[in-house]
Amino acid sequence: MPKIEDPNLLVGFDYADDAGVYRISDDLALIQTIDLFTPTVDDPYTFGTIVAANCLSDCYAMGGRPLTAMNIVGFSSSAYPLWIMTEMLRGGLDKLKEAEVTLCGGHTIDDLELKYGMSITGLIDPKHVATNAAAQVGDKLVLTKRIGTGILGTALKNGLIGDDVVAEISESMAMLNRRAAELMIELGAHACTDITGFGLIGHGAQLAKASGVGMRISMPKIPVFPAAIEMVEKGSSKGLQANRGFFGDAVEFQDGAADTEQRLLFDPQTSGGLLIAIPEAGANELVRRLQEEGNTAAAVIGEVIREPVGKIVVV
Repeated sequence: MPKIEDPNLLVGFDYADDAGVYRISDDLALIQTIDLFTPTVDDPYTFGTIVAANCLSDCYAMGGRPLTAMNIVGFSSSAYPLWIMTEMLRGGLDKLKEAEVTLCGGHTIDDLELKYGMSITGLIDPKHVATNAAAQVGDKLVLTKRIGTGILGTALKNGLIGDDVVAEISESMAMLNRRAAELMIELGAHACTDITGFGLIGHGAQLAKASGVGMRISMPKIPVFPAAIEMVEKGSSKGLQANRGFFGDAVEFQDGAADTEQRLLFDPQTSGGLLIAIPEAGANELVRRLQEEGNTAAAVIGEVIREPVGKIVVV
């Protein structure tokens, strides 16, 4: 992509950041992001809540406060009953209300493949933007949600998991990253990204490359859905295989990690957690406060190292 020459564009697409940031004054900037995807669960209301949480997450990953949203829907009345779209949009609206974000409108296209997404506009202080490119050697790495929703979503489509697992992953995907974002800025985070379609390895490697550092991650410390381990032993999704092919050279596995564990780190997530690079004292306090408030998945999973630059060592 060509470089955009505008001094007010503080964050564009140079480093695969989660959202764009445009300065409008010395102490105020706009955050802009958009996402759109097909259903991850069967219940349309739940899917709507997951869509909103996922789309808001890009704003939270920059350390910002989402302000407004616009719906984007692909829907065909000839293929689906209207109540499906009604419930889907209701779920999205309820999650926006929880986030204290105002829905301004939206746009619908006639599409036989059901899709739902949102564009989000937020605000941030230009001096406190958590980009992909600011992790520092010695920072600890905090992950705020479990991984494994991709392989479990595939299992759901194939009827391989029960309602209890569906409820567990749905609750995680619909959980806002709002509190984690607020706390990380308060506690001095240097960099952040949210874990979505490229999986933990893909998004982590992008952050490491942009920051000119490496990462060391401890496999036993990574929060994982237990059912995901069982499912990945039975096979891989296309998205997981694609991520492994694309980002496989960005990771070095040590200490004999099982192939099933390795594969899970490439699992594409929907509305995953934040991966935060933050000094040690802030990392410990962040995890402590998140866990006290009910987010028991939050964990320190590793640290930022000097090299290999742009790569992740898993031990």
